[in-house]
Amino acid sequence: MVGLGPRKPPSRKGSMMDVPRDLLDQIKWLEEQFYIPTEKLKQITNHFIHELEKGLSVKGGSIPMNPTWVMNYPTGHETGTFLALDMGGTNLRVCEIRLPEAKGEFDIIQSKYKMPEELRTGTSEELWEYIADCLQQFLDYHHEGEKLHHELPLGFTFSYPATQDYINHGVLQRWTKGFDIDGVEGKDVVPLFEAALHKRGVPIKLTALINDTTGTLVASGYTDDQMKIGCIFGTGCNAAYFENCGSVPKLAHMNLDPEMPIAINCEWGAFDNEHVVLPLTQFDHTVDQESPRPGQQAFEKMIAGLYLGEIFRLVLVHLHETGHVFEGQDISKLKKAYTLDSSFLSLIEEDPFENLSETADLFLNRLSIRPTQPELELVRRLSELIGTRAARLSACGVAAICKKKNIKSCHVGADGSVFNKYPHFKARGATALREILDWPADLKEDPIDIRAAEDGSGVGAALIAALTLERVSAGNLAGIKAENA
Repeated sequence: MVGLGPRKPPSRKGSMMDVPRDLLDQIKWLEEQFYIPTEKLKQITNHFIHELEKGLSVKGGSIPMNPTWVMNYPTGHETGTFLALDMGGTNLRVCEIRLPEAKGEFDIIQSKYKMPEELRTGTSEELWEYIADCLQQFLDYHHEGEKLHHELPLGFTFSYPATQDYINHGVLQRWTKGFDIDGVEGKDVVPLFEAALHKRGVPIKLTALINDTTGTLVASGYTDDQMKIGCIFGTGCNAAYFENCGSVPKLAHMNLDPEMPIAINCEWGAFDNEHVVLPLTQFDHTVDQESPRPGQQAFEKMIAGLYLGEIFRLVLVHLHETGHVFEGQDISKLKKAYTLDSSFLSLIEEDPFENLSETADLFLNRLSIRPTQPELELVRRLSELIGTRAARLSACGVAAICKKKNIKSCHVGADGSVFNKYPHFKARGATALREILDWPADLKEDPIDIRAAEDGSGVGAALIAALTLERVSAGNLAGIKAENA
C-alpha cells in the first residue's frame, strides 16, 4: 500500500503473526474501508478545485470562499504597537505585539483569561462586557501609571462563521464551539463590541476582524516570503490563501483592480457536503447523522481532531456488537459519544512497546476494558488507518489550491493540535502530496512544504491591523467601513 508508511515501528515487526484469522479478516476489512489510494486522492483533488472555483462564483457553493478584505501581503517591514484579541472556545487571549524596524521580527506580551461557562448561554451584553473588562485589565496591568494618548489599534480573531463586507465588520452567521447567545446571530458584532469598550472608556479601536486561518497565512508570510497558504488542522480544519480580485467573480460588481490581492478564507470544512467524491464509511455517515448539523462540514468530519476519536470509538463499538472484540466485557464507557478525542489515538500511535502495554493501560484506565494482545494489534492498526486517512485527505485541499493557482513551489503554514501533535500527520500528508502532484521519487526536497506556522491569532491579527492602517493612510479604502477607518 503506497503512502501508508511503515505499518508499525521496526521493534514490533512480525507481531501480526499471533493475531487469529478472524481479527486479521477484520483488520483487512478496516484497511479496505479507510485506505485511500493515489487515484482516489487525485479524483478528490480535482473535485476540490472545481468546488473552490464554484465558491468564488456569483452563485457560490458549499465552500463559502469568504473574502476577508485583507488586501496586501506583509513585507516584513511593518512597524508599530498593536493589540490582538483571540476569542476561543474556552479562553480569551489578549496580546500586545510590537513590530520593530528589523524585518520579520516581533516582540509579544500576552495574558489569558478563562471564559466563564455561563457566558456561553448568557446575554450579548454579558459577553461583550466581560471581553471589554479583560482588555481593560490587560492595559491596566501592562501600562500601569501610563497615560495612553491615543487609541491602540486592535486585530480581533473571531473564529466563528461570519460574513464580512468590510475588514472592520462581521455579521455572525451562527455560533459554534458550544456558544448559544441570543441576539448576536445575524448581527454585526463590531458595534456590540465597541459599545462595551466605549462604556468602560477603554482606549482601543477595532481595526480588523479576522479568522485565525487568515491570521496564520499573514503571520507565516511575515517571517517567510515563500509562504502562500495558511491552514488549520486542529479541532476543526480550514485554509486561507491570496487570490487576485479579478479571479473572484462574486466581487466583480465592486470594480476592484483585477490584479489586487485579497485573502480568501476558504472555510473548506464544508467541502463535498453533497457526498459526491469523499470515500465515506458507515462510521462517517453515523458521525454526520448524529452531529448537531447533519449534512454540513463533510470534509471536516473526516479529518478534524474533534471527530477522529469518535470515528475510532464507533468502529470499536461495531466490532464489539458483531462479536469480534472485547467479548464478555462491559463497554458502557466506550458507548458514550465523544468520550474519546484525537489525543487518545495519538497515545496509541506513540506506544513504543512491542506488547503495546501503554495502550493496554490506556484502555483499562479510561474505558475499564482489558484488550487481548491480538485486540491491541487491531486497535493499533485502526488508529494508524484513521490518522493516515485524515493526513492524506488534508493534502487534497493543499494540492487543490496549488493546482488552481498553478503554484509549483511554496511553503504552507499549518497550525492546530492535529498537525502539531498527532504522530506522523505531517509526514503522511507530505507523502500524499507527492502522490497527488506526481513528483519524481528522487527529489531531494519537496517543492511544496507544509510546515509549522506562526501564531496566527496573535501575531497575525496584529499584522492585519497594521496592514489595514497602512491601506487607510494610503487612501485605499476597499473593504474598509469608512466611518470606522
